[in-house]
Amino acid sequence: MMVWSPAKRRFLLVLLFALLVGAYFYFDLGRYLAIEEIKRSLSQLEAWRSAHPFLSAGAYVALYVAVTGLSLPGAVPVSLAGGAIFGLWLGTALVSVGSTLGATLACAASRYLLRDWVQGRFGQRLTRINRGVEQEGGFYLFTLRLIPLFPFFLINLALGLTRMRLWTFLWVSWLGMLPGTLVFVNAGKELGRLDSASGILSPRLLLSFALLGIFPLVARRIIQWYRRRTGHGEI
Repeated sequence: MMVWSPAKRRFLLVLLFALLVGAYFYFDLGRYLAIEEIKRSLSQLEAWRSAHPFLSAGAYVALYVAVTGLSLPGAVPVSLAGGAIFGLWLGTALVSVGSTLGATLACAASRYLLRDWVQGRFGQRLTRINRGVEQEGGFYLFTLRLIPLFPFFLINLALGLTRMRLWTFLWVSWLGMLPGTLVFVNAGKELGRLDSASGILSPRLLLSFALLGIFPLVARRIIQWYRRRTGHGEI
């Protein structure tokens, strides 16, 4: 039986990672994740969900893990699609699982496979994140998940270069992303009900978009209030 050395296994995993990312862009697979395309295919996706509820849920989570785990663009439209296809509560559960597992996979890939590349590509932008994690640990990650100071994919990659345990990264990310996930899935649910251009002005859809805009501001105020009370300092 062939036994591969750790270096060879690492090389093959990096190669697989690069091939998957390259295929995504070469074949322009991102076009299938565009909101317009999801809206156009919504009736077919809903019919497939009704016919195969468990398979469709599993496939959706796998897609979300792939998109976030490979740090590909598309997490926002996939989150909206979760609300449109599965509804608020099931959609929130599926997005929460997929985003948490995918983020943890990206963090692990950064730590064990792509450390040199991540450091070279984002080195200057990682300084603030590294300092925050060293000073506050999981609470700083929780703050980053509630308030989008940095892009989602960058947080995943950056935390891979810290000493934070993957388990801590997983559960803090899950908890911190949960409120935002609920807001995005709710917006997707309302988009899924949009049958005409006039529906854009419906109160529920307008409220969903308003929540998308004000949630980070409200979360920031809450975090600042908590920091003042506990002496954690400012973000």
